[in-house]
Amino acid sequence: MADATKYIPIGGGNVVTDLRSLFSILKPRKTVAFAYVFMLVFIAFTVFLAFSPSPNASSPWFTNIFSSSSSATTATTTTTGSSKSQLSSIFSYFFPNSPSSSPNPSPSQSNSSRSSNAPSPSPNPKTSTETLAATASQNQTQRSVNSTRDAVSAPSTNQTTISNSNSPVASLPVKNQTTSVADAAAPASSVPVAYPPPLKPHQNLSSDSPGKGVAVSKNYTASLARKKSDGNREREELMQSLMKCDFFHGEWVRDESYPLYEPGSCSMIIDEQFNCIRNGRPDKDYQKYKWQPKDCKLPRLDGHRMLDLLRGKRLVFVGDSLNRNMWESLICILRNAVKDKSKVYEANGRVHFRGEASYSFIFKDYNFTVELFVSPFLVQEWEMPDKNGTKKETLRLDLVGRSSSQYKDADIIVFNTGHWWTHDKTSKGKDYYQEGSHVYEELNVLEAFRKAITTWSRWVDANVNPSKSIVLFRGYSASHFSGGQWNSGGQCDHETVPIDNEKYLTEYPPKMRVLEKVLKNMKTHVTYLNITRLTDFRKDGHPSMYRKLNLSPEEMKSPLMFQDCSHWCLPGVPDAWNEILYAELLIREYQNQKQNQQKRP
Repeated sequence: MADATKYIPIGGGNVVTDLRSLFSILKPRKTVAFAYVFMLVFIAFTVFLAFSPSPNASSPWFTNIFSSSSSATTATTTTTGSSKSQLSSIFSYFFPNSPSSSPNPSPSQSNSSRSSNAPSPSPNPKTSTETLAATASQNQTQRSVNSTRDAVSAPSTNQTTISNSNSPVASLPVKNQTTSVADAAAPASSVPVAYPPPLKPHQNLSSDSPGKGVAVSKNYTASLARKKSDGNREREELMQSLMKCDFFHGEWVRDESYPLYEPGSCSMIIDEQFNCIRNGRPDKDYQKYKWQPKDCKLPRLDGHRMLDLLRGKRLVFVGDSLNRNMWESLICILRNAVKDKSKVYEANGRVHFRGEASYSFIFKDYNFTVELFVSPFLVQEWEMPDKNGTKKETLRLDLVGRSSSQYKDADIIVFNTGHWWTHDKTSKGKDYYQEGSHVYEELNVLEAFRKAITTWSRWVDANVNPSKSIVLFRGYSASHFSGGQWNSGGQCDHETVPIDNEKYLTEYPPKMRVLEKVLKNMKTHVTYLNITRLTDFRKDGHPSMYRKLNLSPEEMKSPLMFQDCSHWCLPGVPDAWNEILYAELLIREYQNQKQNQQKRP
């Protein structure tokens, strides 16, 4: 019983007595005194740090450690990971040489993080112990990121990008910046640099982006400004040269980049009469020439640009089959610039363009139409009763063509006439020309032409609104029959190169001189496309005997007797007429822009 009770504690003792009993073991007395002092200093130091944090954000005291742990906890939303990080940070602070608390650190944990902002030097550098403490804090932040690889938090003002080669998340912003001192002190070899992604055009740079990125943006903007300035200057110089240029004084030069479209690419648009390659013409060099004015450089026709200029408009050709030649050329050029060619079609589904009074091609995506109205004389072909009770054909010199009311409001109108005035009835002028009810027994063809053009000019002045519509008149297109005329065995099939000497050109047609006088007296401004001389060089560009794919039995007997030396193969000479038309439209757009700029306050 005595043995059982001798180890029972004696009641009435206190804490002081127990401590005295405990420390009585320690000898000598100096050791006891040292232990008391150490514990009191430790308790006081801990209370001081807990309630009096350092104001320096980069100081590696408890405040900074707890703050770092709190940020990591917020980013990862994992309570367990947070508590471990805090203990690890405190332990690392007091025992900097201890190994990492993680038994198997991953390769990603050894990577240091780098802020996107350049670190500013601290006025009071910390000791090596403080630096190691900051590094420990950084490592615990890294481990917190690894625990939640797929978590992405929104960036804040002070961001630290944490690289993780094993994580699908390339970078993760953390609210508190913790590496300004550690990064500055760490060797370059131990701290891999995380470069920002390359700048993209027009990328917005925040105010805290590195200065180098801002410089790149400024350089890029300056480069764009210089290019725009250079482009504007080049355009200004081009427009000024075109406005001063005589488009019709020049020469044909060989250019391997021509034609503007591939032969056969418009087989459903180009009539058989103009499709020379399909009809068996063996030589193709006639397609490799462009018209080059002496005083300027004629811009190559850009189908996309021209479609933009013509968006929402009506472009109308009025005249004879030579205007049909030009009309088909333009449709082919513009159609080849359209991606969806099914949205380019003739309004009535026609695929042959001879025999009807009018045709209209629709470019649906551009709300644009290019139309043709057949009117070979620009005045009306008529019939009146003869003395014998029969009807005879006449030409009403005092009445404009019947279709005129259909195109008077068009945005752009290209007129022409000339070739039909060389036919027998018109050239002889006997009992053919009519004004009112009077039929001239005989009238000179030039006078008849003047009357007809005057009738046309008066109609234009009275019916066409010059503020809305652009009016052009395309001049006479030269023919090259040799050994006869178009109806008497004239030929040109042996011609394969253009004329290279001006002395072989024909005399300027008197009818065009009559036209020029009438144009000068008009109230409406009419742009004269004087293509007579430039076409006179091109004796090689006609269909000649390649005007049909299948000849009739009579034609097969004498194929050389049936040649076309007035119309043109396509691709070919009419493409140059459309390039001049394109240049005229560019000039109009430029002038309108200048006028609008002057009207602005």
